[in-house]
Amino acid sequence: MTEQQNPLAAHLSKYRIVLASNSPRRRELLAQLGLDFTVRTLSDVDESYPEGLTNEETACYIARKKAVAHAAQMAEDELIITADTIVCSEGCVLGKPADAADAKQMLKQLAGRTHQVVTGVAIVTPAKQQTFAVTSDVTFAPLTDAEIDFYVSHYRPFDKAGAYGIQEWIGLVAVEELRGSFFNVMGLPVQRLYGILKEF
Repeated sequence: MTEQQNPLAAHLSKYRIVLASNSPRRRELLAQLGLDFTVRTLSDVDESYPEGLTNEETACYIARKKAVAHAAQMAEDELIITADTIVCSEGCVLGKPADAADAKQMLKQLAGRTHQVVTGVAIVTPAKQQTFAVTSDVTFAPLTDAEIDFYVSHYRPFDKAGAYGIQEWIGLVAVEELRGSFFNVMGLPVQRLYGILKEF
């Protein structure tokens, strides 16, 4: 009896899949879809964006910029996935904190409020490009300065938009409510990505 193949992997068998991301969370989530892929990173991708974009347009714009940066070295049989996650609170876009003080300020802004986490994803082959965004609403309980200081000093969330990882201690103690995809808040909306790759 032959082993049943992952249907998505079979559908994409003509491609070599490349995840263009430094994020260990994205690597973990894509691996859990059962896809074989390689990781390719660039250190100098410009993540600036024009003013006046919506939150979803901003995330998609940056994801596309990352895809364009990688397209120059794309092989004919490659499918490249790029993503960008932003945290939006009170009309402000919170990126990755510059240092501990910046991280603490971001968490103080999020505490006791609802914010949006938006991930833009670009899927690119030499013949086709598709971009989409997913938004989740996250409500934080109030946090004391001591709780914020503990999280920042122990988990050092300097590589995370909004200065937190929902899969860490802060997610256990602070997240009162989540509307939307948990995995989107981690950095990759895998359910939506799976559906789009099935049709790709």
